[in-house]
Amino acid sequence: MPGLFIVLEGIEASGKTTQLGMLAEWLERRAIPCIVAREPGGTAVGEAVREVLLHGEHVDSRAELLLYLAARAQLVAETVRPALEAGRVVLTDRYELSTFAYQGGGRGLPEPAVRTLNAFATAGLRPDLTIVLSLPRSIAQARLAERGAGPDRVEREGREFHDRVASAYETLGNTEPGVEIMDGALAAAQVHGAVVRLLQLRFPETFARGTG
Repeated sequence: MPGLFIVLEGIEASGKTTQLGMLAEWLERRAIPCIVAREPGGTAVGEAVREVLLHGEHVDSRAELLLYLAARAQLVAETVRPALEAGRVVLTDRYELSTFAYQGGGRGLPEPAVRTLNAFATAGLRPDLTIVLSLPRSIAQARLAERGAGPDRVEREGREFHDRVASAYETLGNTEPGVEIMDGALAAAQVHGAVVRLLQLRFPETFARGTG
């Protein structure tokens, strides 16, 4: 497809949302058409699922997987694929690596089943580039505390769960094709600069339009 699909990933409070906003502004200044979406969410179906997943009292791990994938299927069909076909850059806050890390690594669901179901939900659509913002859990916890808002259902999971998720991200970042790991502990401006340089290196025909 003529567009580009870029995903930012990482544990809670790794800086994905901040970097996504900075990157969208950078693209806007260069008149590069883009859309920004989040997971779960980005559509009416996805936002309804998000409410259940993040604020529900209890969700079985298998039901959790299927709910995330239902939201993703709708996002791909309604938003991502049409935008890519129209030649736009699509930026998303989370995508399939979150499923592999949280439901595969964190919940311990069988990896073959997780990957097969994800491929079905996305109709095989994979990102052109996934950037994982790596962050020590201690810094992530401090950032979450600074936010002041109460933790959501996933953030309330215990230390062992989040350690498994972080370990899964490290493994995925070093083994999955099309994935780059970046230091999320750096200042936001430094991370943004590294993201821009990577995009200009990997996709110069799209992103090498000025350096600011």
